[in-house]
Amino acid sequence: MVLALLVSGAVVVLVLLGLFVFGLRRRLIQRSGGTFDCSLRWNVSEESGDPSGKGWIYGVARYNGDRIEWFRVFSYAPRPRRLLERSVIEVLERRTPQGEEELALLSDSVVLACELSGTRVELAMSEDALTGFLAWLEAAPPGQRVNVA
Repeated sequence: MVLALLVSGAVVVLVLLGLFVFGLRRRLIQRSGGTFDCSLRWNVSEESGDPSGKGWIYGVARYNGDRIEWFRVFSYAPRPRRLLERSVIEVLERRTPQGEEELALLSDSVVLACELSGTRVELAMSEDALTGFLAWLEAAPPGQRVNVA
């Protein structure tokens, strides 16, 4: 009986510790400012938007100079999973979530289809975050090619 209580107590402590580390990681990512919730779907087929809702990964993006660092929310990794360089981002289209995407994404999301060095990527973010993202793209240094649809 004592062993069962000891094991269950250890499990509860480990679960609480894991949740604390998730919160601490999110806080450290947001500490430098310039973060926004951003779901990502990498290497999407050429058809305009796959409404199946598959492949979306919930994450947090952070502006860092001329690039955006994208972190998975459900990860303990201290480094970003993807780096999006401003100079290679080409915005193709903007749309609302369709079909099952509405269930896979946050309620107020807008989907932005982009191309990064030949790879089609879709980003889903709020309308406010989209305004900031497009402003960041347009604020590129002089001489840098920027394509904002």
